[in-house]
Amino acid sequence: MKIESARVNNHRRAFELVTARGTFSFPYAKAEPIPTPDDPIVEMFIDPEVGNEAITYRLASGEEGFVHVEQALDYNREPAYMRDLFLYLLTVEATERMATTRLSRREIIRRLGTSPAQFYRLLDTTNYTKSVDSMLSLLWALDCEVEIVVKDRPVGTKPGQAAVVPDSAGVRSPQRVESTQ
Repeated sequence: MKIESARVNNHRRAFELVTARGTFSFPYAKAEPIPTPDDPIVEMFIDPEVGNEAITYRLASGEEGFVHVEQALDYNREPAYMRDLFLYLLTVEATERMATTRLSRREIIRRLGTSPAQFYRLLDTTNYTKSVDSMLSLLWALDCEVEIVVKDRPVGTKPGQAAVVPDSAGVRSPQRVESTQ
């Protein structure tokens, strides 16, 4: 997604990126390096080297930073972006399951009741025209049990902040879509 225009909002201490989907803010605190009153932004531009999908900024100290439009979409939890991210995670999981299943591709295609071309489109991580329903069907055809858990955001986290929870081994890691076999 291309950035149509961008501006620095020092009052809100955020970058404002204007796209075809709307305006999305991205706080300075999430940027690297972080602009401060002692080290303010002296230059910012939409970067043509990355297809106008990011901004580059320069601080008074000479340090340069970079903010990609996907960072702003993720921070703002933009619904279409979140759907695409969910589809991507389901596709990666299905691809990993395909590598370990004993079922033949022909059998999986038969279970899905689809064509080989459609089957391969489902495994394409860059294809976002597929539906979540079709990905769930593929995972079920791979003999996976899929659970989707909807829960409140943990207290103290803000939109765009990943919830980090300890797993069974006590390791703290971001939550991810999982399917069990």
